[in-house]
Amino acid sequence: MKDRRHPDRIIAFVLAGGEGKRLNPLSAERCKPAVPFGARYRIVDFVLSNLINSGINSVYLLVQYKSQELIEHIRKAWVISPLLPSQFVTVVPPEMHKETLQFKGTADAVYQSLRLIELHQPDIVAVFGADHIYRMDINQMVWFHREHQADITIAALPVPLERASSFGIIATEADGRICEFQEKPAVPKSMPSNPSRAYASMGNYLFNTEVLVEALREAHRFGETDFGRHVLPRLMTSRRLYAYDFSNNEIPGIKPYEEVGYWRDVGTIDAYFDVHKDVLGDNPRFDAFNPQWPIFSSNYQGPVARILGGQIENSLFGAACVIHKNTRIHNCIVRRETVVEEGAELEDCIIMDYVRIGRNARLRRTIVDRHNIIEANTQLGFDRQADGEKYVVTPSGIVVVPMGKISFFARGSRDHGPGYAE
Repeated sequence: MKDRRHPDRIIAFVLAGGEGKRLNPLSAERCKPAVPFGARYRIVDFVLSNLINSGINSVYLLVQYKSQELIEHIRKAWVISPLLPSQFVTVVPPEMHKETLQFKGTADAVYQSLRLIELHQPDIVAVFGADHIYRMDINQMVWFHREHQADITIAALPVPLERASSFGIIATEADGRICEFQEKPAVPKSMPSNPSRAYASMGNYLFNTEVLVEALREAHRFGETDFGRHVLPRLMTSRRLYAYDFSNNEIPGIKPYEEVGYWRDVGTIDAYFDVHKDVLGDNPRFDAFNPQWPIFSSNYQGPVARILGGQIENSLFGAACVIHKNTRIHNCIVRRETVVEEGAELEDCIIMDYVRIGRNARLRRTIVDRHNIIEANTQLGFDRQADGEKYVVTPSGIVVVPMGKISFFARGSRDHGPGYAE
């Protein structure tokens, strides 16, 4: 792979204010980017890691909906170097002007931060979403942007035509120049190079700074608030807009068994649950371990996991877990400071931080959010009607136990100390 480090001065705005209604109840107490993922990450860690790994170290995180848990995570996990003023990940809330008390859309969110663009005077502004699981070398997109003398470049994911109606679709000329935007079309336009696929917008944009500033000011005058619905379609005829084919993005350290161009939207509980299957197994579609392109997250200082016995197969464990004897854990993600008591059985489950699974409890296809105690002998995932009386059960039968109310200070036990909160 060629070394294509960008010579440009780039700052990034990460749109992290999403409510994520379809992820309820996981998003009932936190914004979607703050939802935990895998054995140690948050969803937001993936876009931030891509930016930092790409050498883009000036990052503003635009937050809005129930952002406190996300803010705490950023404060503890994403301090880069206070000695270098150009290296930071900083949270930016809405400006709370008289005419608006919140971000009205993606374009309005960046418009409210125009002063930050003027402060840094970058060559390029990257505007990226915070809701997806993927790896991306943004340098290669910048190279494409410069090579095509684009004003705006949009990252595009080739998707099968039969699934394209679920996405915002970009139609292009043979050279990649955008000629049409289609929002979840019944008849999507195919890629010029592949009639069986269409370009889906990934919601990741590169703008030449002067183009972005002018476009945002115009959008504000016109009452336009969203990039995908308003600003980009209007600019298509007057500016050079190009689609960058994400399937051509090369990441160092990717293993032969991984899915090339892996990108997933975890917008629903079922999608969130299914993507976790992709990080499990001997040959995961998405292997979280890649020293050449790491996913950064919390610098948690607790002890390692303690596994005292049991039958364990194809599972991942976070730090400071305690797994007792005579347990059975199969195809599961168990996050940090979770205790699984003797005789408990977990199958196809996601158990988040600070949870206690009681003796002889049996859980199948269940997500347990943080700060919960599952009482001894509880059964979840075996009686859909009974589960539905207490918890959310998805159409595919996944049971979701919402975030509990156990205080961090009350978590001390004979298994480990009072905890290391984040």
